[in-house]
Amino acid sequence: MNQVLDEIALREASLNDAKREREAGELSAIEAATIEARETLALVAARAELEELRQSPEKRRPARRRRRWLLFTGLVCVLIVIVVVLRASISPRQEGSSITGSVSLSRNQHVTQLLTEAQNDLANNLVLSALTAYQDVLAISPKNVVALTETGWLDFSAGSTSKSPTLVAYGVKELRTAVADGPRNAAARLYYGIAAYSTPGNRALALGEFKVFLDLHPSSVQRGLAHPYLVKLGLAS
Repeated sequence: MNQVLDEIALREASLNDAKREREAGELSAIEAATIEARETLALVAARAELEELRQSPEKRRPARRRRRWLLFTGLVCVLIVIVVVLRASISPRQEGSSITGSVSLSRNQHVTQLLTEAQNDLANNLVLSALTAYQDVLAISPKNVVALTETGWLDFSAGSTSKSPTLVAYGVKELRTAVADGPRNAAARLYYGIAAYSTPGNRALALGEFKVFLDLHPSSVQRGLAHPYLVKLGLAS
């Protein structure tokens, strides 16, 4: 038990050090957020372990289940912390500003490269790297429908999982913009329709979005994602 208490004290000290170094300008916002995320998750695990050690043997199995739930919750919180900090650090960029420093690429080539990187990151479950790439695209081309759609969906999903109204609102706003800028983009219609269906009072909006989605002849993968909602809305063929 003493070892766990020592670990908790160490993690708390590390969090305080990161905050102090961030305020002193010794750490960037993302570096500080990464440390905060890592130490917060470690604290969740250590405190759950300490609680388990304090339980009687017959109560330890339920405690282990609770520990797993706390770890899952901690992972979600870690994701939200870094996403919010990424947003804060990336959003001040002006349209057309240099992101990676590569001056040999044209604007369109750069956007294509970033979108490819983001797709690869998502395929490998590197959500934060994908989000960064999509935000870089939006810094160059604020009306890029693919980046708006994917960023909106990532924000909406993270906000729904963590019950964060702020992130949910971000996601819905981005998806609405994607639909406005790309009215014939099936993915934008699909994700905006899911977001509408998942929020109270928007069934009629969801129905309209899925009807347009079907008219756009979506891919089989997109239809697969939409199928549960099409069934619930009476649109499944």
